[in-house]
Amino acid sequence: MLTVSIQAGGKSSRMGQDKALIPFRGQLLIERIIARVRPIADEIIITTNNPQAYRFLGLPLFTDIYPQRGALGGLHTALTCASHPFVAIVACDMPFVSPALIEFQKRILLDEKVDVVIPAGPQGMEPLHSLYRRETCLPACQEALLTDQWKLISWFPRVQVRLLQPEEIQPYDPHGLAFWNVNTPEEFHHAEMLATEKNE
Repeated sequence: MLTVSIQAGGKSSRMGQDKALIPFRGQLLIERIIARVRPIADEIIITTNNPQAYRFLGLPLFTDIYPQRGALGGLHTALTCASHPFVAIVACDMPFVSPALIEFQKRILLDEKVDVVIPAGPQGMEPLHSLYRRETCLPACQEALLTDQWKLISWFPRVQVRLLQPEEIQPYDPHGLAFWNVNTPEEFHHAEMLATEKNE
């Protein structure tokens, strides 16, 4: 019932190399993320515009259906290519992605019959650690693309969105790290230290 799509389409300009393919505590960062979500996923897919770099993972790889549309294009591709009715979207540079939180998001989506369950993090909404109902979200997302509304959440007014509040998130992300993405070598090193310190 659940597809987890790892979005690996960014340019990694501040890192100087592909973030997802940098070793993180003995395994590539993307391998770490795959290992974290595998227990809860019925399917794992990767959206990337550099599929050759990820072929060694042995997972389904999809390039953007609408190129040059940024994160919204990646989301649309994930929703289109997923095999299951519920799609969790996670970024390839989030070393502390929380499978427990994704499971909670799925329960909320089912129990409250909403279309999107998105956390409210310190930086605002976190669409790259969110859960989407494919049937309703895909046409809304596609309409946004076709009308040049490129913002990742531009189509949210067309669907039922459930915003998770910090107090709801905390039990599933006790260290407050789930939404942290690494963009520089310094952030990467810091994340490794935190992972060791907190045994994450």
